[in-house]
Amino acid sequence: MISAGDFRNGVTFEMDGNVVQVIEFQHVKPGKGAAFVRTKFKNVITGAVVERSFNPTDKYPTAFVERKDMQYLYAEDNLYYFMDMETYEQIPIDKSKLGDSFAFVTENMEVKVLSYKGNVFGVEPPFFVELEVTETDPGFKGDTATNATKPAVLETGAEIKVPLFINQGDKVRIDTRTGEYMERA
Repeated sequence: MISAGDFRNGVTFEMDGNVVQVIEFQHVKPGKGAAFVRTKFKNVITGAVVERSFNPTDKYPTAFVERKDMQYLYAEDNLYYFMDMETYEQIPIDKSKLGDSFAFVTENMEVKVLSYKGNVFGVEPPFFVELEVTETDPGFKGDTATNATKPAVLETGAEIKVPLFINQGDKVRIDTRTGEYMERA
């Protein structure tokens, strides 16, 4: 059991028959009245985000989400195949469970497959990946306004904004949580 006063970012617990994960929390102690915990949490199965306030003494059962290292192999129709690194067993996962950050995953990349009580609900790629820019417009001398960017297509097909000095064929580092360009690799 976990009390609402112990909420931290990333904590998972069961509430109303759903498994939820705390995204943001704030302990509030108003001058008048009782303290409370304002939270923003995400349903890990459906992805719905909800804001709610809790009494710090409220208790909820802790949910243990299994994070297993697997290797992404290939895609076929709407199924994406992953291999368990220990048993070499292959499991198919439906495209709807992958999430937006999967756009930065290439074949043979190691990812974390998230499951709760044996049901897979998501795939977590590494926080930072290095990918090649396959398509972008050339930058022109003199186009150096503050933080000027241009669209670029990566080897996975994902489109991001990059600085003007990045050219086709360059490798770039991407933060998969935000989908933003970090640096040239």
